[in-house]
Amino acid sequence: MGKHLVTQRRGRGTSPTYRSPSHRHIGPVRHHRGEGDGVVEEIIQAPGRSAPVAIVRYGNEKGLMIAPDGLEVGHIVTMGKPVIERGCTLPIGNIPEGTLVYNIEMQPGDGGKLVRAAGASALIVGQGERTVVQLPSGHMKNFSRNCKATVGVVSGAGRAEKPFYKAGGKFYAYRSTAKAYLRVRGVAMNPVNHPHGGGAHQHVGRPSTVSSGAPPGQKIGRLSPQKKKSRRRGDVK
Repeated sequence: MGKHLVTQRRGRGTSPTYRSPSHRHIGPVRHHRGEGDGVVEEIIQAPGRSAPVAIVRYGNEKGLMIAPDGLEVGHIVTMGKPVIERGCTLPIGNIPEGTLVYNIEMQPGDGGKLVRAAGASALIVGQGERTVVQLPSGHMKNFSRNCKATVGVVSGAGRAEKPFYKAGGKFYAYRSTAKAYLRVRGVAMNPVNHPHGGGAHQHVGRPSTVSSGAPPGQKIGRLSPQKKKSRRRGDVK
């Protein structure tokens, strides 16, 4: 009996193992609709995100944006205006070639989908009927000139350079992401630690299916199929 790939199980979205806990997120981080100036009130660390998030006040409204490198509290950021400065958001059709941008919209008005990780940035390569952008992977992609992007580089670069000193740190790092925590294979353990452990090479060594009535210490691997229960006529479903 084979298993589904991790990407397939994550894509189904039915299991809490591969679902990021929404109650730990501070809110949706997307481009603010409309035009105007905003003031950065606070820069905070958001669980489940690798980059810091800035709280920006646009008049009587507040919004969240991914903080670019070098952004400080009190800075003025613009939305929709032709200003090419760090943290300013405008259509990529109005951004000159050679500018680094992030949080790019795939379709106008979707709030930003691409280049949002810490330290990431994309490069405006060419302007024409559509804007050509070089993504962090090196792939060239064409965008509508009306898609918005923010000028700058996402802050938090070097995040992967800090080592994890304890396994508990890695556990909490996975806690807010849509990933399953690391788990050691039973065949890689010793016989005293797992029923699948030991042997001249890594193999289970016995049938991997166990009975449904097996004690907890033996109920590892794949559970045997449940017997089908026939429903008699007249039974309530």
